Amino acid sequence: MFNGDMEQKRTRAMKKVWDAIEDHGGQTLLSTGITGDDARIAKAVVESGIKLLEPNHPAVALARGHKGVTSMHDAEMIRHEISLQEMAKVTKGVRNTVGEEPFITVGVPGGFTEVIPVVLEEADFHLMSVSGADGLHTHKSNLHDLEELVKVSHKYGLTVDAYIGHPSDLHTFGLPAEMPEDVAHVARQMEDVGVDMIGLMTGMSYEGVAAGDIPNIVKERLHALVSTVKVPTLAEGGINTENVKAFRDTGVHIIVVGTALDDEVKRAAQQVAKQFIHIK
Repeated sequence: MFNGDMEQKRTRAMKKVWDAIEDHGGQTLLSTGITGDDARIAKAVVESGIKLLEPNHPAVALARGHKGVTSMHDAEMIRHEISLQEMAKVTKGVRNTVGEEPFITVGVPGGFTEVIPVVLEEADFHLMSVSGADGLHTHKSNLHDLEELVKVSHKYGLTVDAYIGHPSDLHTFGLPAEMPEDVAHVARQMEDVGVDMIGLMTGMSYEGVAAGDIPNIVKERLHALVSTVKVPTLAEGGINTENVKAFRDTGVHIIVVGTALDDEVKRAAQQVAKQFIHIK
């Protein structure tokens, strides 16, 4: 194994992330959902200025209509059935289309806390690395499991972004931490085991939020995260055009948006299609 080559690859990847944060004034967007799994839409958002992309297996399950799922909630329950080979194919297609500059982090079966456990072999990490991934987007809920994943990911030149969740979250999307002080403690542990970027699940995807604002507890949890670690920080869950401004002053480096973009793409397609069928 050429450790120097792999470390250089990961260093280049993190430079992409920090450059995107700086270029966008301290806070940037990680674009996921249809913008991560459809190469045409990925190219469109990159051309608009987006520098970070995230293909992931639940979004691919939804995009493929696997078992007839029509919502991300349903897709989460069968995400483990999407093969790693399929994710490598999606990643390679997106990379070939958008070029080398955008940072691409990929959610793969086994990288999340899956409904049915999926074992990742070292060859799987190598496959994702050579398919064009800069990193792995992960949602492990056990620190030891996350540490093992980080070690192998780094061995193959991949960064790791991992997340902190709340014990009462509808889906298990990260290491559990209830109070802001718990968030800070868990964040320090994650940084200590080598996680390259640390995110917080807001819980807003399923709990809802007042238009234009975010709950105070989310702000407190985000403050605990960003004031504790030196690595780039992320916020994910329920972020849309109405509440995104409320994240500006939280200090979080990266906002992760998928469903809000998916919904806009669907509405745009419907509107254009209606113009054709209404032509006299």
